[in-house]
Amino acid sequence: MGKSPEEEHPVKAFGWAARDTSGVLSPFKFTRRETGDEDVRFKVLYCGICHSDLHCVKNEWGNSTYPMVPGHEIVGVVTEVGCKVQKFKVGDKVGVGCMVGACHSCDSCENNLENYCPKMLLTYNSPYYDGTNTYGGYSDHMVTSERYVVRIPDSLPLDAAAPLLCAGITTYSPLRYYGLDKPGMNVGVVGLGGLGHVAVKFAKAFGTKVTVISTSLRKKQEAIEQLGADSFLVSTDPDQMQAAMGTLDGIIDTVSATHPLLPLLGLLKCNGKLVLLGVPEKPFELPAFPLILGRKMVGGSGIGGMKETQEMIDFAAEHNVTPFIEVVPVDYLNTAMQRLAKADVKYRFVLDIGNTLKAD
Repeated sequence: MGKSPEEEHPVKAFGWAARDTSGVLSPFKFTRRETGDEDVRFKVLYCGICHSDLHCVKNEWGNSTYPMVPGHEIVGVVTEVGCKVQKFKVGDKVGVGCMVGACHSCDSCENNLENYCPKMLLTYNSPYYDGTNTYGGYSDHMVTSERYVVRIPDSLPLDAAAPLLCAGITTYSPLRYYGLDKPGMNVGVVGLGGLGHVAVKFAKAFGTKVTVISTSLRKKQEAIEQLGADSFLVSTDPDQMQAAMGTLDGIIDTVSATHPLLPLLGLLKCNGKLVLLGVPEKPFELPAFPLILGRKMVGGSGIGGMKETQEMIDFAAEHNVTPFIEVVPVDYLNTAMQRLAKADVKYRFVLDIGNTLKAD
């Protein structure tokens, strides 16, 4: 049995919240539940700013509830554990990603795919079991069931580890699931932003040959020299696209802007796979003939289960896969959001919560 309301002792918390669709965030005092038997409480040190945070604070997906404390790329140090917690102890470096709950009984949950559970609870902007709304990592501390906490290896810098909890697992999982993780394979990555640059890093760590596909030549130097891509393809150049027809085993498409799929399908070999990670405002046009004539596949993927998320973090630590980040203080948050809206960041903002979040 749970505790009655009279027995609950909520813990004071402080963070930054959006109050309305303007998307402007400001200091916010609230409470978190006390540490339950299976809970891990940790001091937040860093929290990544994901593009979905920007969509949510402005209610661009139509499901936002205010006040909203965003943030689902959260890392820190454990300060308290419940009496039944087995995997973590005080002082451990930990992280929480996009989800904090699921039903634990459906087919997805039983196959370690809590991310596809119909009852998955998001880390923020989601009604929790106790009727409250979940608050994310733009805050001083978190309390989460140990089932949704991952261990951060000592060899992984905490600030750079934060975006892996969303961008990392979002790109690692489809590379694994769709079999695009075999050395020597030819893998394309569309878009060189927050997701795309991490996809390039993981694909290279798997030993594949990576082609970055972009609308502009201006990102060629950073793709090849900084990220280690093997080749660069300008999608608006018909000659380049024609020359690359039928050369790729798979493509990870990270772009959220509306764009045609037909040219990308042409780049695939027979049995090739085009995996969509971005969410454009308008539905894609999907021609059937290119799929039929080459037995090609168009699929999707969304984050990953907790077992795979831990696997991804451990792989990243072992292979030195870290995103390019710009660490900013909390009072820079609204400016960072404005810059993110203009894609003016290489490639992920990370909030320095531990050093710069000050309670009034």
